[in-house]
Amino acid sequence: MKRFFYVLLICYTWSCTSQNNLPEGFGYVHHTIPDIQLELRYFGSDNFIGKPIDGYHKNVAIMTTDAINALKRVQDELKQYNLSIKIFDGYRPQTAVNHFVHWAKQLNDTVNKQKFYPKVKKEHLFEEGYISSKSGHTRGSTIDMTLVDLNSGEELDMGSPWDFFGPESWVANLDLTFQQRANRMLLQTVMRKHGFKYYTKEWWHFTLQNEPFPDTYFDFPIE
Repeated sequence: MKRFFYVLLICYTWSCTSQNNLPEGFGYVHHTIPDIQLELRYFGSDNFIGKPIDGYHKNVAIMTTDAINALKRVQDELKQYNLSIKIFDGYRPQTAVNHFVHWAKQLNDTVNKQKFYPKVKKEHLFEEGYISSKSGHTRGSTIDMTLVDLNSGEELDMGSPWDFFGPESWVANLDLTFQQRANRMLLQTVMRKHGFKYYTKEWWHFTLQNEPFPDTYFDFPIE
């Protein structure tokens, strides 16, 4: 009986590992933070390209376990204010980044220009830092996010939409209402408190300061 139980335990453990099928040091965010909100925009068409992005096969957020544990501390603090993290993007395969680069070179493809980059010429997206051939997301410890009401799921007003390319989204932008500035300040404060740094041109973009894979760009699919 003991031997039979031991064999079952080995099989169960092996099955769980196989189902996750992630590199060592990575995990699914919802396994650790089950009440987190998620809307993986590159899995669908509500993004600057206007179609699902290569490498996104499922609406799940994957990140390094170090980043997930830090996010858990953020979420625990936010819940005291009846708020939650909402994730737009976490780990991003290099395949997806390559999709962005290929799209950026197709200058006639401007389906979602008015919504996401109305004041930026598409041929300037590289030089202005909105598109790059390498992304911190691909290292697994970067997140695109906002804050939402924990009960209603309604997003807090941050003064510009996620992935809006322009000064309106810069962290230093002061052309905001009092409430928008307060919402951004809360987001910045709680993320920095728990070990994340921000990107100056995107209020929603944060990277774990002591990320475990600072020089590695991964390319496994999100599934």
